[in-house]
Amino acid sequence: MGDDRSDLERMLDDLFPYRRTSATFTRIPNEGVSRETVLADMQMMATAEDAQGDAGRVSGSLYSGDHDHYAFLADVFGEFAHANVLQRDMYPSATKFEGEIVAMVADMLHAPAATGVVTSGGSDSLIHALYSYREEARETRGVSTPNVVLPNTAHVALRKGAHWMGIEVRDVPVTDAFVADVEGIAAAMDDNTIAIVGSAGDYAHGLIDPIPELGVLAQERGIGLHVDGCLGGFLLPWVEELGYDVPPWDFRVDGVTSISADTHKYGYALKGTSTLVYRDAPLRARQWYSVTDWPGGLYLSPGLAGSRSGGLIASTWAAMISTGRQGYLDKARALLATNDTIKAGIRDRIPELQIIGDPLFMTSFMSAPRSGLAASTVDQMDAGVDVYLVNDALKKAGWRMNSLQLPPALHFCVTGPNTQPGVAESFVDDLRAAVDYAIEHRGQPAESGAMYGFGATPQGQQTLTAAMNGVLEAMHATAPEA
Repeated sequence: MGDDRSDLERMLDDLFPYRRTSATFTRIPNEGVSRETVLADMQMMATAEDAQGDAGRVSGSLYSGDHDHYAFLADVFGEFAHANVLQRDMYPSATKFEGEIVAMVADMLHAPAATGVVTSGGSDSLIHALYSYREEARETRGVSTPNVVLPNTAHVALRKGAHWMGIEVRDVPVTDAFVADVEGIAAAMDDNTIAIVGSAGDYAHGLIDPIPELGVLAQERGIGLHVDGCLGGFLLPWVEELGYDVPPWDFRVDGVTSISADTHKYGYALKGTSTLVYRDAPLRARQWYSVTDWPGGLYLSPGLAGSRSGGLIASTWAAMISTGRQGYLDKARALLATNDTIKAGIRDRIPELQIIGDPLFMTSFMSAPRSGLAASTVDQMDAGVDVYLVNDALKKAGWRMNSLQLPPALHFCVTGPNTQPGVAESFVDDLRAAVDYAIEHRGQPAESGAMYGFGATPQGQQTLTAAMNGVLEAMHATAPEA
């Protein structure tokens, strides 16, 4: 039978698949639903949603994949789930856990005397770093119209935070090698620049920016350099220890003043924690907010959040010490071997695709550009293969990739489940078939990734806006009356 649903209905079903199969609550029920029913319903959803990731067919997202590890962390979380880390007199364990997490991360990043905080995730770490640099520039240099200069591959959370805090973002295009253009960043800086940013590695391509050169620039201008290691921060130290060639990026580089590293990625903690480490305490102190004359009492907070569950901090600490250095090394070895297999397969068997750079733990690929066309400026219409058609075929084969744009590309961020025997080889086989599909259907509009592919055009923006407006209208239409 054909699918006679409207485009809006299909989008709603994709976003809210349980709206047709599970009870929908638009108000608190008069009688509480039994715990057994609640758990059975949630277990059904969890089992269905874990299947693809457990099979190793998902890029990124699931960094551990070990359900015994998840169960252990859930047990730890349960012991402290009710604890509010804002109240350290009641829960001094939170001070132990958080302090030791920061100390272990600082040691891993080669700055044992550094200081820092545990945040709620990578975006939170990046935004708080921006806040510290803004406050430092205001207090020490009188900067009232701050700007931050970064490569256009830097994480979008920096733009979000800058928007919230009235900081101008100066985007600098990357080089043809897809890494930060140091000369371009230097040219974009002025007396109101509060910091510059580099990635290790960036979300789109997993590449490490030239951090030593950025460090020299930061020192020459007397400003901070934040390294976004949210993705690679808990992996690159072990990669280097295994003997891979890792460009300098951590606190061993003069000029680096802060680094973010996500515990909930390759640190194998539960989702909802990250670390933000500062080279020195005065910069971290800029992050703190205090009020001495509030009727509720003296208020002191290290960040935006007030109350936080002790369960996340406790389980993060438990994840780190139970994994141990050898565990991190073993996992890194398997991740890199898997990524090497994927890279080799593309280079040997799929000449229609070009790998972007030489990433260590993530393979990003685009259509191979025509001879003489710069890689970083390749236009999809000038390329031989529509990577979004490739994504269509991969999706039908059961894979979940991450779509990129500017230029159009896909990436496979290798995580624990992908290291299972045969997964990398199966992916290369399916990718070869997907490229053949894209060649056969050249010129046909892609079903998946089209919003990303057209995101830089007025037509694409109109399509995306219309689609999202339709979803929002449908959601509002189903909401209960006030």
